[in-house]
Amino acid sequence: MSPDELDEDTPIFAIAVAAELSGMHPQTLRQYDRLGLVVPARTQGGSRRYSLRHVQQLREVARMSADGMGLPAIARILELEDRVRELHLRVRDLEDRVRIEMERRPGGRVFAAGATGSVVTLRHGTRVRRATEVVLWTPRQSIEAADDEGQDDPAGPAAS
Repeated sequence: MSPDELDEDTPIFAIAVAAELSGMHPQTLRQYDRLGLVVPARTQGGSRRYSLRHVQQLREVARMSADGMGLPAIARILELEDRVRELHLRVRDLEDRVRIEMERRPGGRVFAAGATGSVVTLRHGTRVRRATEVVLWTPRQSIEAADDEGQDDPAGPAAS
């Protein structure tokens, strides 16, 4: 494995090393694993392997515990932080997919409302009857970019 492939979730540290890096006793790490507080990956032989993120979590657990928080509250905080992290990754993935789609289809897409109210996609350069409402839809780069520009309308600009 090259250093470029190493990320914060790569399980590389044995329990003794993780305990030293986090400033805890190995038995404490075993207890946290049993409680589901910080659960490391396992090797085929069953040995625990901690990642850099696990070590960060262990340090955070130690800090919160020293501040007087109970283990159930700490477990809930870690659970919520994991969920937020997952959601950030999902948003980043979706933004990448939108960016790729926007690169594949430069320019806006034109839709027309049919007589029954159905939405019909038109090819670029296609003319429509005057009685048909035409809406130009241009996807936003990202939510942050649109917020910076003061755009609140998710449909984008419209023309009749």
